[in-house]
Amino acid sequence: MGEAENRVEVEIFGESYILKGNETPEYMQMLAQYVNRRMRQMVARNPKLGTAKAAVLTALNTADELMKLQKEYDQQFKTRHKKEKSNHNNS
Repeated sequence: MGEAENRVEVEIFGESYILKGNETPEYMQMLAQYVNRRMRQMVARNPKLGTAKAAVLTALNTADELMKLQKEYDQQFKTRHKKEKSNHNNS
């Protein structure tokens, strides 16, 4: 049996959204607050941005951060895997 779907109303950049998902309402609210904060930071740096452009630029910045973290994680995983393999071969 699947997990129950949760539903929560959030506000991002002055707009209300209903989020549905398997995550807790608190987690979904936290995500919305993060996106809202990042969009507001973007507009604070670029006051002439409209909502759509602010959302796209925020998404691009967040995707950039995610890709860099994923690359760092992958490099650390490979390094750890090589060390474990080397230690196993030397045993």
